[in-house]
Amino acid sequence: MTATDSPLYRPLRIRGLELRNRIVMSPMTRTHSPGGVPTEDVAQYYRRRAEGGTGLIVTEGIGIDHPSAIDHPDVPNLHDAAARDGWRRAVDQVHEAGGRIAPQLWHVGPLFGAMRQVDEVTPMRPSGVWGEPGVTSYPQEYVERAVAPTAAMTESDIRDVIAAYADAARIAADLGFDAIAIHGGHGYLLDSFLWSSTNLRDDAWGGDLLRRTAFPAAVVRAIREAIGDDLPIVYRFSQHKQQDFAARIAETPEELGTVLGALVDAGADVLDASSRRFDAPAFEGSDLSLAGWAKRTTGAVTMAVGCVGLGKSLRDGRLAGPTVESVDNIAELEQRLGADEFDLAAIGRLHLADPRIAETLRAGGPIPEFDRRVHEAVLT
Repeated sequence: MTATDSPLYRPLRIRGLELRNRIVMSPMTRTHSPGGVPTEDVAQYYRRRAEGGTGLIVTEGIGIDHPSAIDHPDVPNLHDAAARDGWRRAVDQVHEAGGRIAPQLWHVGPLFGAMRQVDEVTPMRPSGVWGEPGVTSYPQEYVERAVAPTAAMTESDIRDVIAAYADAARIAADLGFDAIAIHGGHGYLLDSFLWSSTNLRDDAWGGDLLRRTAFPAAVVRAIREAIGDDLPIVYRFSQHKQQDFAARIAETPEELGTVLGALVDAGADVLDASSRRFDAPAFEGSDLSLAGWAKRTTGAVTMAVGCVGLGKSLRDGRLAGPTVESVDNIAELEQRLGADEFDLAAIGRLHLADPRIAETLRAGGPIPEFDRRVHEAVLT
């Protein structure tokens, strides 16, 4: 397609948010915020992507105000005064460049300790279990330590975490962010309530699949109440877990609709379908992607992510070496977007390799090569 008729460059309105195109910068953990405070370098890092034409920037995961939300001192937060000032600068820089930006609110849940061992903090786990280990890229030393059971979350724990999410969203809205994103995939806290391997509860927060959606839906509902009706909520979900890349929360489209329908009913607007390849079939008997099934089962706006312009997934790329070959699959992305299989295309690693990737693709330029040694080491 030419730049003028590519569906990637069609505008989109979601609640009060106007996007100039369908390209989203996918959230990527950077650990470049000393003591949790985003620096001017962080603000400029996001500004460059806005200047490069990206429609919506979703930030790296930002820890909510809870003791076990994050396990690395240089992951940013929103609740400290200095951190709020840093994010206000980042929001202003992105807006000056004509972009839009959403913070991704994050609680790592059962995976606390994967980035850095912190013995004095107990991870938040629905039932005190890490999950059945399977295909994972975590080192064996961490897995052996993590599988030791801990206490299950109490009703007080659950209330505290829901309140912390709502408080973070309220702060983000006050700082001028344009939407609120929630990390609800990959085996982190919200996802751990959905996964039967980590949620063994038999109370209101567990049991059958619908009851396992109660906690993430409660978080979405609390955030919606905190921010009002204007800002969209973007909810990232996944089938795979970092404990086991072969794990699934839904074996059928109907089960997927049960989970996602509850989140949409609670107030989520955009379903961010995190998969290892954006075009991978989600269920047998159909070539429809995970984002496609999310849209078909709920009618919500959906976003696809995974290996746009690249030949290997994040996990496979790390196992294979620092360099990931470029693959021109943009025509396939445009075809699916143009057919309304999904509505937004999230691009991760290529945003690190080329801050102006949105303009590069629009101009038909070559897809850049991603080198982890170069592009993950510093903010560029």
